[in-house]
Amino acid sequence: MANMKIENVVASSSLCMELDLHAIEDALEGSEYNPEQFPGLVYRIKKPKTATLLFRSGKVVCTGAKSLADVKIAIAQVVKDLEKADIFVQIEPDIEVQNIVASSDLKQEINLNAVAISLGLERVEYEPEQFPGLVYRLDVPKVVVLLFGSGKLVCTGARQPSDVEVAVAKIAEELRNAGLID
Repeated sequence: MANMKIENVVASSSLCMELDLHAIEDALEGSEYNPEQFPGLVYRIKKPKTATLLFRSGKVVCTGAKSLADVKIAIAQVVKDLEKADIFVQIEPDIEVQNIVASSDLKQEINLNAVAISLGLERVEYEPEQFPGLVYRLDVPKVVVLLFGSGKLVCTGARQPSDVEVAVAKIAEELRNAGLID
C-alpha cells in the first residue's frame, strides 16, 4: 500500500462569544486584521506552524496543521494567547475537521488516458490541455483525488486520515484490476 502524507488539516470551532478583532490585533504579535480586505483576523503561530482565522462571531478556522493533534494544540494556544487581550474563553472549543489534504505515491507512472477510460467518465474529469492531472471523485469515502502521470496523487475533502487510506487503497485496487499498475 502507498504511504500517505497529510499536507494540511483545516478545522473549525467556535469560542461561543463575540470577539473584538481590533483589540486582539493590538494585543497579539503576529496577527493581521484588515476588514476592508477580509472580515477575519489572521493569527499565525510558529509551533505548530498554523494560521488561525478569528471572526467577530467567535468562529475560528485553523489551517496549515499536519494533524488533528496539531489543530488542538494550535487552538489551545490561540485561546491562551487571547488572555493577553483580556479575552477569556469560558468553554472548551469543540473542533470539527472540515478538510484533510494528503499526498501519496503509487511509485510507478500511469497512463492517465487509459485511467480515464477504465474508471468511467461519470467519476472522472481529465482535460490535459487544462490541467495535467486526472480528477477522480469517489462516493465512499466522499473525497476527490488528483492523479498524475508520475503516479503521485493528492486527496482532498477527507474528514479523517482513514478516508485518505481507504481512497488510495480503492484507487490502487481499481488500477490493478484494470491492469494499469502492477
